[in-house]
Amino acid sequence: MRREDAGVYAHSHHHSLFYLLVRTKNLAKLPLPASDGTTPAGRRDSDPGALPRCHARRNRQARGVSGRGAGAQPLRYKSRRHPRCRPAPTVAHRADVSASDRPASSLALLALQFSMAAATSVHDFVVKDASGKDVPLSTYKGKVLLIVNVASRCGLTNSNYTELGQLYEMYKDQGFEILAFPCNQFGGQEPGTNEEIVQFVCTRFKAKYPIFDKVDVNGEDAAPIYKLLKSSKTGPFGDNIKWNFAKFLVDKQGRVAERYAPTTYPLSIQKDIKKLLGSF
Repeated sequence: MRREDAGVYAHSHHHSLFYLLVRTKNLAKLPLPASDGTTPAGRRDSDPGALPRCHARRNRQARGVSGRGAGAQPLRYKSRRHPRCRPAPTVAHRADVSASDRPASSLALLALQFSMAAATSVHDFVVKDASGKDVPLSTYKGKVLLIVNVASRCGLTNSNYTELGQLYEMYKDQGFEILAFPCNQFGGQEPGTNEEIVQFVCTRFKAKYPIFDKVDVNGEDAAPIYKLLKSSKTGPFGDNIKWNFAKFLVDKQGRVAERYAPTTYPLSIQKDIKKLLGSF
């Protein structure tokens, strides 16, 4: 049998070395050259030019040799490491990775990102109230919502809290609700705890609408609901919220209908609220 028929080809490399490409799966069927039992001078098993161990083991098995004894064949090839000899390390193979890098957490993160990407309505989110309990916003289906990022020490605090209370009393029986989210991102003007914020709002302004957990509204750590709100309605200076008391008016289906600047007084948007309530 000719070499070409057996699928073995030899190419000269650096004048005296050869690359042998074996394309037949069953090496035992190939005629192998006789060996004189010697090892090329200066060549050891650990040399970079030695055949990868998985290939060398196959060659020994094909020749009926089980180890490196006197009967082992010395034939070695200068070959690049085969990609299948040693798989690239994965997260599952590494013991030094943190728990957050493991596949289970990665899948959970992907699931969270997918759910956020699939969210098209305010009703798709679950938020936390001031006491830390989960509140599905789907409970507000069929209601018109005004979502506001609030602060207790802002120059807009008195006017906005006063008019928000008036607005709530005027339309709460018609299916209107206000959702207040404290935020400390603007001038550090909401530094208190959730308990302190609720006590301040309910005592000083007699607020009867729900106050939720303190959140970020801008940046990477922005609450998911605010990412949806901002992407649904872009403000005059971009997506980011500029200050305390920015307002989003949401229709009964959970879609953002209007966005208002912090300086827009709550009582000035009654026309839009009536339109969504169907009473105008």
